[in-house]
Amino acid sequence: MSSFWSTWTWKMAWRDARSNKKRLFIYISAIIIGVAAQVAITSFRDSLNNTINNQSKELLGADLEVEVENQPFPDEVEAYFDSLGGEEAYMVEFPSMVLFPKTGNTRLSNIRALKGGFPFYGELVTIPAGAAETFKNSDQALVDNTLMTQFGIQPGDSIKVGTRTFAIAGAVTKVPGEAAAASMVGPRVFIPYDMLEATNLVQRGSRIEYKRYFRFDQERDMEAIEAQVDSLQEALSLDLDTETVAERREEIGEAVGNLGKFLNLVGFIALLLGGIGVASSIHVYIKQKINTAAILRCFGASSDQTLSIFLIQSVVLGFGGALVGTLLGIGIQFILPGIFSEFLPVSVELTVSWLAIGLGLFTGTGVALVFALMPLLALKKASPLYTLRTMEEALTKLLSKKTKAIIYFLIAATVAGYATLLTEDWRAGLLFTVGMAIAFGLLLLVAKALIILIQKFFPSHWTYVWRQGLANLYRPNNQTSTLMLSLGLGMLLVSTLYFSQDMLMEQLNFATRDDAPNLIMFDIQSDQNEGVNQILRENDAPILQNVPVVTMNLQSINGIGVDSIDRDTSRNVRGWALRRDYRSTYRDSIIDSETLVQGEFIGQADPSEGPVPVSPAEEIAEDLDVSLGDTLTFDVQGVPIETYVSSTREVDFQRVQPNFFMLFPTGVLENAPQFFVTVTRVPNREASARVQQAVVQEYPNVSAIDVSLILETINQFIDKISFAIQFMALFSIITGLIVLASSVATSRFQRVKESVLLRTLGASKSQIIKIISIEYLFLGILSALTGLILSVASTWLLGYFYFDLTFVPNLWVIGLGTLVVTLLTIVIGMLNSRSIYKKTPLEVLRVETN
Repeated sequence: MSSFWSTWTWKMAWRDARSNKKRLFIYISAIIIGVAAQVAITSFRDSLNNTINNQSKELLGADLEVEVENQPFPDEVEAYFDSLGGEEAYMVEFPSMVLFPKTGNTRLSNIRALKGGFPFYGELVTIPAGAAETFKNSDQALVDNTLMTQFGIQPGDSIKVGTRTFAIAGAVTKVPGEAAAASMVGPRVFIPYDMLEATNLVQRGSRIEYKRYFRFDQERDMEAIEAQVDSLQEALSLDLDTETVAERREEIGEAVGNLGKFLNLVGFIALLLGGIGVASSIHVYIKQKINTAAILRCFGASSDQTLSIFLIQSVVLGFGGALVGTLLGIGIQFILPGIFSEFLPVSVELTVSWLAIGLGLFTGTGVALVFALMPLLALKKASPLYTLRTMEEALTKLLSKKTKAIIYFLIAATVAGYATLLTEDWRAGLLFTVGMAIAFGLLLLVAKALIILIQKFFPSHWTYVWRQGLANLYRPNNQTSTLMLSLGLGMLLVSTLYFSQDMLMEQLNFATRDDAPNLIMFDIQSDQNEGVNQILRENDAPILQNVPVVTMNLQSINGIGVDSIDRDTSRNVRGWALRRDYRSTYRDSIIDSETLVQGEFIGQADPSEGPVPVSPAEEIAEDLDVSLGDTLTFDVQGVPIETYVSSTREVDFQRVQPNFFMLFPTGVLENAPQFFVTVTRVPNREASARVQQAVVQEYPNVSAIDVSLILETINQFIDKISFAIQFMALFSIITGLIVLASSVATSRFQRVKESVLLRTLGASKSQIIKIISIEYLFLGILSALTGLILSVASTWLLGYFYFDLTFVPNLWVIGLGTLVVTLLTIVIGMLNSRSIYKKTPLEVLRVETN
């Protein structure tokens, strides 16, 4: 369009914009927050990726890691390690109870026996700084800083690990490649490798990881090394896991990338809401300029010229809003490391991302233009006839169905294209676009339904100001649907996240039930079982369950070896189910957490008479693709046992008690190497600590899980994640409030006329204030309820189809959310409307010039 570049159109655009600068500033404010969110997240993601690439070796701490579970490396593997050369470090890792003699506190921790120079890259950060080296060659330990803070322990105090007491050399504050949040689940305790045997914690049945780390002086062919380890694995029937720097970088990069993609989409939602605000604001603005465009047409201006004037305004102001949002986003990115630092394995080195800046400027301008197309193209249809009449119908009615369809397609294509750019996957981008279309459609549907209900059941018996305020929701030029879309979507995001978290924590909070177990003792050896039970009885802790556990591996299904099944891609068998360690039990009946689904449970058997009947849980039967009558061969620590599926069980794995994938009858496993798990309940935290101390003092290898402490840890962890995500989701609500402010400002002329007409008809200033405040009261309530209604529905669907839980909404949360959004809507609406009710009746005779 040549008229777009003509000097006359640019001058006219400038003159008109200068006289309407307040309205047009509100127009661009709708996209500023969205662009800011996008730039901040994209720049932070790029900085994080650069940090991971720059610190790739620090993520692993070595050039190569090799791991095996539950047994030391065989001599053949050790011989191969010796042939590799380079520098080696040893680590043995397992969970166990620790005791602090100073305070008497106990805690299940992650014990790491370390020997050698690990980490070879990066640093094991401790307080004091030298403790990471001195503890290896002495009878000392390093303890996670969070654990020391929790129990008031200082360097120089002692810690008892198993039967051995160590002086605490220092506090661990950072481990290369591990996020700080990892310490919440299992606080880390480092001890010298040479002192491991003295702890007496390496017992039969304990889950232990043996790790070897290597640093090579020169570049090595890691693929060849991994191939050799794989061949040793097959030859020795071992499960050896290898990890290189490249694999660790890819693994962490993928996790970080997924986080970045998710946050980018959350920020993009704020930008889309800004686009809706742009469409709404410019719709009202252009509608007020129809008369101006018609006058220009009377003076000989073409439709292209009149369109170009306002197109220039849209492009320039869209770019201005994108520029402001970009600068704001660069500042916001410095807040993000503090929010996500506990979940990241590296300390992020923030840099300015030119890609993020470019995307912010391009997308901000593009979204503003695309969402403004509808009213702009409608303006082109304004004929000189409109100088003689007012524009009462919607602008969109000036456009043909074909034109509107093309514009809607262009908007959808823009959203899908940008979502694909953010996720780097066209399928994800398309799904996001479809999901957003459904969300917007549902929000709009609920909004329209509420408005129709208000019109149909209008309370005609209410007082005048209440009727007038309520009627303003569907008056001409109302912004009800726009606000309910923007504020409603923000509420939908934040409240769905909160409701989902609340639903999960309610399900997990077993410790609040009067009859639920809350203390579990495990790794109890056979000769310790009666002693542990006696300690529990002496401390008034009832023995709710005392269960034997036997570790075994699956060898074959229906005579076919697991290796052959795993390689057969035509079979519907999950690999993890084939290679996992099965920790099974035996008894003569099923219990109340189990329901027989198929077949007959046989409680006693004699292995000398043939295959033994077993009862797998439904889940594992599906993953192994077995049914009644199929045969399974298990390797019970060197002894093969033939079994067949006699029944399947539905198991409630959410119960706080030992639950098993595979249940054997009595008479089969009694003589196999085994350990015991005992479940009890104590009345409070003090009683739990007392029982744990008594058991650990007598049997240091026995570990305990305090369910209430685990729940507290999980809650804290989920709270931290939720805060981070809610922080981003709040951008949507902020954008919605900006849309509210812009809607008030852009429809100011219409409101002034209405206010002045009311004043002319005798309405007082106080009545007009009440009418406006009542309108915003209803807008706030309806916007909040729109989002909350859909969030309750979406959370129920998540619970039913994904989590298999029944969701019961928290009415207090719904009430509080509605109240907060309503108050914000009233305050912002009244602040932006304060000049409206100050106008005198003389205003109705003037032409609005500001």
